Amino acid sequence: MFHPDTQFLIDRWVDLARRPEVRGGLPARSQLRPEVLGSRLPRAFLLEGTGPDATFRLSGSWLEALQDRALGGARFLDIWCASSPTLVVPALAQAVREARPIVIVAHGPQATPVEVTVAPLRGAEGRPGMFLGLIAPASAARGVTGHAQRLAARLTVAVGDRGRPALCVVDDRRSA
Repeated sequence: MFHPDTQFLIDRWVDLARRPEVRGGLPARSQLRPEVLGSRLPRAFLLEGTGPDATFRLSGSWLEALQDRALGGARFLDIWCASSPTLVVPALAQAVREARPIVIVAHGPQATPVEVTVAPLRGAEGRPGMFLGLIAPASAARGVTGHAQRLAARLTVAVGDRGRPALCVVDDRRSA
């Protein structure tokens, strides 16, 4: 069972993804209305890019306080400890490939359990390459002023049904 805020974000993303105008199971960034997140907005973020170089386009004040700096333009991997990219980078790829949210279960400050949800979106040009994200701590984790608090990824969980069929490659051709 997920944190209520994690489930809230997943439910809002599913609502967007089920709209008739959605292509390939990925809603467009333009369909997202940030005010829907309400009190969760300080822990929300928007990423641009799908690989290890994914960067923060926007980040909430809670997340910036946890990192003790503004995150606009910073790499998503910068908030994770050194061992986490082996889970985080494939999670981003899986979210886009399968057109569904991924929850990264992690440890935050003082080993506080944290759920980091990344839900794939299409950018302005209509191609995949953005993520709506939310950090849901089990308790009120706080950063220590002057020290960035890195997250330690422990496992990833794909949520719900695939929004796209699984693909296979035969003779260099992709098919469903």
